[in-house]
Amino acid sequence: MRLRAGVAIDLGTVNTLVSISGRGLVVEEPSAIAVDRTTGQTTAVGRAADALTAMLQAFLRQARLRRGLLRPTAAVCVPTGATWVERRALAAAVEAGRPRCNVRLIDEPVAAAVGAGFELADSGGAFVVDIGGGTTEIAVVIAGRLVRAESLRMGGNAMDDAIVAAAKNELGLLLGRNSARRLKMALGLMGETPEVAEVVGVDLGDGVPRVAHIPGDLVAGALERIVTTIADAVRVTLLGLPPDLAEDVVKGKVCLTGGGALLLGLASKIEAAAGIPAMVVDDPLRSVVRGAAELLEDRAWMQGLR
Repeated sequence: MRLRAGVAIDLGTVNTLVSISGRGLVVEEPSAIAVDRTTGQTTAVGRAADALTAMLQAFLRQARLRRGLLRPTAAVCVPTGATWVERRALAAAVEAGRPRCNVRLIDEPVAAAVGAGFELADSGGAFVVDIGGGTTEIAVVIAGRLVRAESLRMGGNAMDDAIVAAAKNELGLLLGRNSARRLKMALGLMGETPEVAEVVGVDLGDGVPRVAHIPGDLVAGALERIVTTIADAVRVTLLGLPPDLAEDVVKGKVCLTGGGALLLGLASKIEAAAGIPAMVVDDPLRSVVRGAAELLEDRAWMQGLR
């Protein structure tokens, strides 16, 4: 029996992932719950709702977190741009669960770097671009510490919204977010190819469903502003790095993590903007929770967060 149980939590805008020490990833669900409006009781996890505490408690119950002889430690990932109030609210939501946990907040890029394979003992620098549903984290990390960071409040959801707007304005077609997400993943930034993707939407003229074939250039054009903003932030973050750190970054490449890293053509855009190679890490959707789980096992590092 472990003296102290541990849980790593990546509370993303789109999905929440929970990893338990000794058991690995045990929860991977949409970051939402359903609530009965009459009784106020949680009726399901994984669909639309807004109660953070109830959602986290439900996920921890689903994960079957058990207390050891000591109070469990919860390593919770948080965007670097989160305010003190947001951080405190997130910690309080986890602390309100059962069993009671000692909460340690970890900056998402740090967890992403460790999850991408960068060692805490390594004094070299890692450059991470973590593109989630609601935020994009751009950071230089050395030995598990942030050296430089930029947090953009845009990510995969903003891309989906941009595709919805483009289809409405250019084709008179109303798309759901799920359809826009499928178009994003199918076509990405490959606007110069003749690729098209089929989608079903609602015609704004007569209000009936219709099938449309969406060209790649429409999707690429819709994503251009967001991708350019991310690429510009990458370039700005790289400016003025000390020579030794710059060498580490070039050797390690720009590491793309998060669901947005899977966008076709994104690595090439980032590489062109940064002037150095960019790569998508293995299993980018789970790199943050994977790194948080590794950090959870490093007692000295975790104690340094107090």
